[in-house]
Amino acid sequence: MKRIMACGLAGGACALALATAAGAGDYRAPRNGFGQPDLSGTWTNTTLTPQARPALYGARRAQTPEEVKLLEGAVAAKDAASAAPVTASATGGASDNVGAYDRAWIDQGARVMRVGGEPRTSLITTADGQPPPHRGEPARALAPGAGSVEAGRAAVKQAAEFDQFAAQGNVAIGRMGSFDNPESRGVGERCIVGFGRNAGPPMFPNGWYNNNYLFVQGKDEIGIVVEMNHDVRHIRLNGAHRTDDVRPWFGDSVGRWEGDTLVVETDHFPETQAYYGAWKDLKVTERFTRVGEGRLAYRFTVEAPSVWDHAWGGEYEFHPLKGKLFEYACHEGNYALPGILAGARAEERRAAAQPTEKVAGQ
Repeated sequence: MKRIMACGLAGGACALALATAAGAGDYRAPRNGFGQPDLSGTWTNTTLTPQARPALYGARRAQTPEEVKLLEGAVAAKDAASAAPVTASATGGASDNVGAYDRAWIDQGARVMRVGGEPRTSLITTADGQPPPHRGEPARALAPGAGSVEAGRAAVKQAAEFDQFAAQGNVAIGRMGSFDNPESRGVGERCIVGFGRNAGPPMFPNGWYNNNYLFVQGKDEIGIVVEMNHDVRHIRLNGAHRTDDVRPWFGDSVGRWEGDTLVVETDHFPETQAYYGAWKDLKVTERFTRVGEGRLAYRFTVEAPSVWDHAWGGEYEFHPLKGKLFEYACHEGNYALPGILAGARAEERRAAAQPTEKVAGQ
């Protein structure tokens, strides 16, 4: 543990090497009927660790044991308060924000993400845990004191005190975007694909709920059923990428086996699934490897020459889902859309009926 802490606090590159070594022992993944490493079953990537690293951690890849204990303890306390009985005289942990979620509805995870046993500050593994600047943009400087013990405690405090429910029901936020027609609303709101990039690729937990997956393997294809939003990724094995400009929702994925690792390359992303501004020439390479009992390592590399000067990526581990996937019954044609658009038309009529102010001199 001391060795891992030293690497994390120094912000050096040794953390990734240590994590990789921790998952690269003598473990041999079980085989399926096709002789492939068996990745099948239900998995989850739910975690308290964010995709991008909070600036207070600076170049520090790993959390200290104290930070882990504080963050996981704070979340456990919130969950316990939310589970308190609700009576007419005391609402306990229930939300008083009418129409909003409360903790009973979500599953944001209870643990920091460990990779090879190392608790991570982010899922992205660049030097500062952030996507690189776009081409032509200046490099980012780390904030003074970032990565220190004091800064780490401050980062944990911010994460523990963050109220993800506060913005729900906010009128200004609810009016964001265009209300001209259904197609102008987001694909997540329209229940066409999930929000938060659960299917990706790259695939990430959304910070709310349903970060669960079912892997199904065939001889020539692998399917990944994504609970959010009942999406399915189709990965053709040993095939070729399409040569037209048709762009499926999750891109065009082609996989191959390299030893015990499933390597998946995806391109042909649609603009609606852009990742940090990249889509037209975006290429994502994913690597899935069973590294231990109940541990599925996931590593990804992102390339888009029109957006970034070099490739970058990240990693985390899937863990077995204790249960099975259920249908997330949100579907295209979401019945809320007529209400959303009708509300916008009503506001327009009300605004048009208001008397206009006369301009002086007219």
